Amino acid sequence: MIIGITGGIASGKSTVVKVIRKAGYQVIDADQVVHDLQEKGGRLYEALREAFGNQILKADGELDRTKLSEMLFSNPDNMATSSAIQNQIIKEELAAKRDHLAQSQAIFFMDIPLLMELGYQDWFDAIWLVYVDAQTQLQRLMARNRLDKGKARQRIASQLPIEEKKPYASLVIDNSGDIAALIKQVQSALLSLANPR
Repeated sequence: MIIGITGGIASGKSTVVKVIRKAGYQVIDADQVVHDLQEKGGRLYEALREAFGNQILKADGELDRTKLSEMLFSNPDNMATSSAIQNQIIKEELAAKRDHLAQSQAIFFMDIPLLMELGYQDWFDAIWLVYVDAQTQLQRLMARNRLDKGKARQRIASQLPIEEKKPYASLVIDNSGDIAALIKQVQSALLSLANPR
């Protein structure tokens, strides 16, 4: 059984993943996969450098993620180019990791922030959505990334609105409350996985 985990930016997915890992389950983290592919010499690193030139690199030749983010979020054409290049490579890499883990794990998770946006729904037996209301999401993102309201809204707008993700979810984990309430919901969901009725 493969379970997809998704949510909006700053919805609390990382906390949910920590609880799942602590319970002993394997989680493939799409962001980490992307990070690894963007390391100097990685497939994404080379593809992005080819598309945008050396201006997206730091002096030491590493990818300047902050600069790249600014370039992408401020220009829809750059965002489209980057997405087209990256999505295919990421999908191949995630599929390889999924198939590898499926050989040894009866149940495992994949944390994919843009799960619905990129059409990964059919990969999963279940989808867990980490939900947070729009106001809380905006405040948490501004605080976490030290962004002003405009920049935070721009980041949120680059994803499918969280309300539109709900119909795809087999389970909605509501993170509008405190962290204890969030952990309790995840533990209860894991319990019903371990002891299916």
